[in-house]
Amino acid sequence: MFVRHATLEDVEAFVAVVAAVAEEGRWIAIEPPVDVDAFALRVRRRLSDGEALFVLDVGGRIVGTLRLHATHAGGVVSLGMSILQDHRGRGGGRALLEAAIEHARGASNHKIELEVWPDNDRAIALYTAFGFEVEGVRRDHYRRRDGSLRSSQIMALLL
Repeated sequence: MFVRHATLEDVEAFVAVVAAVAEEGRWIAIEPPVDVDAFALRVRRRLSDGEALFVLDVGGRIVGTLRLHATHAGGVVSLGMSILQDHRGRGGGRALLEAAIEHARGASNHKIELEVWPDNDRAIALYTAFGFEVEGVRRDHYRRRDGSLRSSQIMALLL
């Protein structure tokens, strides 16, 4: 298992991981069905623009993804991560976070932020172990396709 920067050759696998996690309907904000062609176009554009995209590679198979993207606040990047269900709990999230933090520091960022569903205990525990702290809650902030509202917890790490 190793983490590396994503390349254009990884786009389809990157999209497939995110789409598979979205299909679970509980871990990430992206909802199924994912328009894989449109999403792949956005990933290609992000790679071409130099955005930091990482993949978790296990035996030549991409099983996890991580994206760091600039926010409106200079020096602050936002993090999004997805790992296939059958590869969770094996240290991949830790490896992706380590790579992301190292990259963010090297790019002279001073803060990484993220949003996580408040019931995603494993993710929250992982982020907390890395020093991320809760900065707030967005109560009933996201309207889902079924009309329900979801809150998110805002966490951040000062570098």
